[in-house]
Amino acid sequence: MRKIRSIATALIAMLAFAAPALADKELDTDVVIVGAGTSGLAAGVEALQGGAKVIVLEKQAKVGGTGNFCEGVFAAESKIQKRIGIDVSKDFAYKLIMDYSHWKANGALAKAFVDKSAETIDWLDALGVKIEYVGVGGFGGPLTWHVIAPGPDYPAKNPRDFHCERMINVFNKYVLDHGGKILLETPGTGLITENGKVVGVTAKDKSGEKINIKAKSVIIATGGFANNKEMMKKYVKDYPDVIPVGQIGKDGDGIRMAEAAGAGLEGMATVQAYRPGLAGFHPADQMIALAVQPYFWVDPRGERYTDESNIQLWPYSGNAITRIGGTAYSIYDDETRKMTVEKGIEMPLGEWVLQGTKLVKWEESFNKELAKKRGNVYKADTIEGLAKQLGMDPKILKASVEKMNTAAAVREDALFGKKSKFLRPVATAPFYATKLLPRHLGTLGGVKVSAKGEALNTHGDPIPGLYAVGTDSGGMYGDSYDLLLGGGTAGYAVNSGRIAAENALKNAGITK
Repeated sequence: MRKIRSIATALIAMLAFAAPALADKELDTDVVIVGAGTSGLAAGVEALQGGAKVIVLEKQAKVGGTGNFCEGVFAAESKIQKRIGIDVSKDFAYKLIMDYSHWKANGALAKAFVDKSAETIDWLDALGVKIEYVGVGGFGGPLTWHVIAPGPDYPAKNPRDFHCERMINVFNKYVLDHGGKILLETPGTGLITENGKVVGVTAKDKSGEKINIKAKSVIIATGGFANNKEMMKKYVKDYPDVIPVGQIGKDGDGIRMAEAAGAGLEGMATVQAYRPGLAGFHPADQMIALAVQPYFWVDPRGERYTDESNIQLWPYSGNAITRIGGTAYSIYDDETRKMTVEKGIEMPLGEWVLQGTKLVKWEESFNKELAKKRGNVYKADTIEGLAKQLGMDPKILKASVEKMNTAAAVREDALFGKKSKFLRPVATAPFYATKLLPRHLGTLGGVKVSAKGEALNTHGDPIPGLYAVGTDSGGMYGDSYDLLLGGGTAGYAVNSGRIAAENALKNAGITK
């Protein structure tokens, strides 16, 4: 009996050794898109409209990514602009982009984006994505920001929070309704190459099963590398520890995959600099809303370091705080606090906190943070007392306050030339201080691409079958994020996704 058992055990072992491992799951499609954010979903819709079979991979449990938080998209010469007499030509917008970047941007890529933008507004409208109004990005800029109407999707919520989420939902539904596949919790892990061509993607689903997806064209759309600390330290030397806002899982997956396939990189040091603030606070937090009003900001020594009204073009304020080392303090008195509570704020925070909003929840937010004693907010009955709490020389801070009070009295800022309407004294106790740190809305550098969205190798030649879009592609910006043309990054995401999809279809041999 023992002999029979031994033989049986040996046979089982032999069979187990001889049995092949479970094969990887194999899929086949025309276009595979890695990332289901704004650019990836726009590419998916465009590819489906062109007649392609489409698979979209998304490593998060829901689609949209940072696209869920945007508010509107850029366009020049749209029908809406023309209808209400807004004169922003494509040539004007293109020249503004290139001059702002000192022609460091990829001119051909920027031109393709601008030229596509008006037709994309019509495309969105046909899908059911409506425009609420056309506004400016930064104060004084041209009217290019096509703010998306929230629509009827969110009757029980604050509709101001859900502009681009409306667009994301429309894209998502279109892809699913028209035969596309969206695989959630399924990150792309690598590119499949054959004879110098990209012919597919490897992925891993939430159970850990490996998937090989063969495709005629691959579009990289994973959203940059804002959450990858190693890449931030390597590439973004001015902003290595900047606080990412609205960024989840942006680990540079797509950029690293493309680079492994031979792609070159461009503009990796550029980030979408945002208005200063604090980690862990919603953009609509009223404590932050008061702190970033354009009144009186000082560096860690207690000296003013900038014209605070550059918050109107918040990439400027982001650059300014980075220049001084990344820490500043917004200081205001009780009279200013009362004004913002009773009359409302002068400087809006986009669509999050509108101009004139009364900060009736400021006290709750400030006192809650003050009680935590985390070094983010301070309160004192004297400027000298506030300086000691902040670790500043009281003489330096007091001198800075006196200069500001003099400027407010004579209505002239001799130091930075700030507009007189933003000159306010710091004279009525108690006095408050809120710490400010640099923040950003994502990275803007990535794979070097052509005007067609083709990924280029280190010699500038297209890598057959590979495309990169949105913040996985570099070259759209110079050394600073451009807020002058409202809706630039969201607009670039949608338009670059569409442009890449159109050319991915041609590469796949599919024509409309």
